[in-house]
Amino acid sequence: MSVCGEAVGAGSLPSELVVHIFSFLAAPDRLRASAACSHWRECLFYPALWPRLRLSLRVSPSERPRLEFLMRKCGWFVRELRVQFAADSYPTGGGGAAAGEGAAVAGDGEAPPPLSPRWLDLLRTYLELVLCVLSSVRNNRNLQKLSLFGDISILQQHGTISNTYLGKVDPDGKKIKQIQQLFEEILGNSRQLKWLSCGLMLQIVTPTSLSSLSNPIANTMEHLSLLDNHIPGNTTLITAVELERFVNLRSLALDFCDFTAEMARVLADSNHVPLHRLSLLVHSVSIMHKSLDNMPKDENWQALTRNSTNLRVYIMAFDVKSDDMLRILKPSIPLERIHFDSYVTCVSGAVVDLISRQYDKFLTHFILMNDVIDMSAFPDLSDNRNEDPLVLLAWRCTRLSLLAVHGYTVWAHNLIAIARLRGSDLKVLEVTEESIEFDQGELADQDVDPVHNFIEQVSLGLGRPWHAVMDIELLSVFTEPTRHFYREMQSFSEGI
Repeated sequence: MSVCGEAVGAGSLPSELVVHIFSFLAAPDRLRASAACSHWRECLFYPALWPRLRLSLRVSPSERPRLEFLMRKCGWFVRELRVQFAADSYPTGGGGAAAGEGAAVAGDGEAPPPLSPRWLDLLRTYLELVLCVLSSVRNNRNLQKLSLFGDISILQQHGTISNTYLGKVDPDGKKIKQIQQLFEEILGNSRQLKWLSCGLMLQIVTPTSLSSLSNPIANTMEHLSLLDNHIPGNTTLITAVELERFVNLRSLALDFCDFTAEMARVLADSNHVPLHRLSLLVHSVSIMHKSLDNMPKDENWQALTRNSTNLRVYIMAFDVKSDDMLRILKPSIPLERIHFDSYVTCVSGAVVDLISRQYDKFLTHFILMNDVIDMSAFPDLSDNRNEDPLVLLAWRCTRLSLLAVHGYTVWAHNLIAIARLRGSDLKVLEVTEESIEFDQGELADQDVDPVHNFIEQVSLGLGRPWHAVMDIELLSVFTEPTRHFYREMQSFSEGI
């Protein structure tokens, strides 16, 4: 039977039947099947086949044609749109270190380091791709979920993208203003939006953006994520007064410095439905420009958890000093997940010990990463070799299911103890090979291969084969921490 061109054949099937067949195929298979003939190609973008569109875009000019095609076909009817903008690699500056590797922040009065022409091209392309996406959905009134993530802006979080650089690719700020206006149009035109997530997008959200949402939409919004605060000083993207409109909010993600005691009181009010998920990004740059004085006190957390008994909190901390973390970690926070990522500062054993004592009933995920340059001088959390903080964490936190460590010294015998304490309940144990140290006594025993014995003992403790992480590039939790946090935050919020 001929596929096309004859009176009887697949090409003569009614459009409704072709669409029904396509509905059983994955997106790549639909695209391949649509190449059979022009009739099938016309059926490919029937609205019922594309209720969700999830795009991972390289910030590259070559992406533009594909993006324009998809957005032209689906932008006006898609119900769930998730777009991630990511650079393939982070070009180096004019003569400095790699920008994505903890580049230094220019001090007061200092000129920012020059960006390479590749960086300026990347920024220019990024703005064009964002404009393409937003302009395509500006009039979509069926949109229920909108999620935008700009991995490129991790550089901004390290202070390396400034208005000086943007001025070189957008001299009069026309594109930035257009992006902000389009975003407000999308919010203003929405009639079914329940999920709004904007993470590390470069200057897309402003303090006035949410005012574009009508009261009925704000009243029915279930998830709100605003992790885009590029504005220095005390300006925030959402105030406690604005939050009062979101009475049906079940999940919230904010910069920690924006989550104030007054916000906690608003969410604890009986007029609001119980909050189930709260994700907070704590960043040294944000703390530098803002104050921790307005953060919720322990009594605020107590009031919030009384109204939201199932509330669970996810915290990611970038280069936050241990003294600040000791202030932030109030006893009444129902902390389920915590992720430390450091380029300059290191987490202290006192912080790990406090976490294990205060959150033993809730903690399930613990990630500890230190992206140091000197591989021969990893910090050791343990002041007392007989009471290692990570071992105590595994002992006290009986719900711990994920432990990942890189860039901190983990003694082999302590890792064996952790595996035995948690056993098969510890679903993920990821420790990089270079983080593991052996006692001299273990290495001196010539009758036993210490590495083989160590791997065998950890595997026995976990009840499954185990090995150290050999190639860090394979794990996004270590190499792409911001992207990992945003992806996990999405699933954390959806898992209510």
